[in-house]
Amino acid sequence: MEFLADLGLFVAKAVIVVVAVGAIIGLVARAASRGGERERHQGRLVVKRLNERYRKMALAVRSALLPRPAAKAAEKAERRRLKREKKARGSALATQVAKPRVFVLDFEGNLRASAVDHLRAEITAIVAVARPGDEVAIKIKSPGGMVHAYGLAASQLERVRAAGLKLTAVVDLVAASGGYLMACVADRIIAAPFAVVGSIGVVAGIPNVSRLLKRHDVDYELLTAGEYKRTLTVFGENTEAGRQKFQEELDATHGLFKAWVGRYRPQVDLAKVATGEHWYGTQALELGLVDEVRTSDDYLMSKLDEAELVSVEHKLRKPLLERLSRTAEASVDRGVDRMLQRSIESRFP
Repeated sequence: MEFLADLGLFVAKAVIVVVAVGAIIGLVARAASRGGERERHQGRLVVKRLNERYRKMALAVRSALLPRPAAKAAEKAERRRLKREKKARGSALATQVAKPRVFVLDFEGNLRASAVDHLRAEITAIVAVARPGDEVAIKIKSPGGMVHAYGLAASQLERVRAAGLKLTAVVDLVAASGGYLMACVADRIIAAPFAVVGSIGVVAGIPNVSRLLKRHDVDYELLTAGEYKRTLTVFGENTEAGRQKFQEELDATHGLFKAWVGRYRPQVDLAKVATGEHWYGTQALELGLVDEVRTSDDYLMSKLDEAELVSVEHKLRKPLLERLSRTAEASVDRGVDRMLQRSIESRFP
């Protein structure tokens, strides 16, 4: 009963919050400026130096472990080092001699590979300023999706290699199907031990409700010009010829996928790996799908002293409605979590 009472109170609060937020959204949305609208469409680049970030993290831990005098001395030494590094960087620019740079990108893919719009802007900016010896390290996280969308994403990575830059793909969680289509373009692929890699295959499924329509005396007519303009349909009655043509198209796409992988990873046995199966990082290393088992953190930390690590991220200003709705959604999620946590605690005190 206590749980139901909490639930009812929570629902009432949630309704009040949603109504209030909706009113605020309606008022503020009308006041949105044209400049903000322009920024949403064009986006902006956020560039961060990662070397200083990593060293500050290490200094924070070191200072907490050292006695106070030693911690102060370490902080002073770090400030002196940063000053020397900044001066050296200025001198290097003046003499055209500088450390190589590793541009770090993040690609988190969905079914439509919608992050490709950000990727193309990031790569365009990098190619414009990169020097010989620079590198692009892209952290890929994607289970795959639409062929044409991931084909475009992989083509963007081709631009990096065409510019003469080293390209490294790092997979911490998953780069399967379209995700691996992207990763295999890289000069070197690094994967975490249990990262999911591979799935070199093609899949498509279409529901068909023609029998349901017939039972309810509903006719569906589909007119086409061109023998194979439609092969399988949702509402019409599918034919064996249509199924065969659809399968031929899947096989052709699979053939293109295998040819793409073979172009960039000629050492792999395509007959063995292009079965649609996926493997974990350690298994993928044995099959030649990746070159090293390691996490992205380890890889970037290994570059800390020899290169300048630069994070490049293209961001779009989200519409006000979306930002406010996400804030409201997060508040509701936190409320649900608290309610469930109290329920668990009452059962297991």
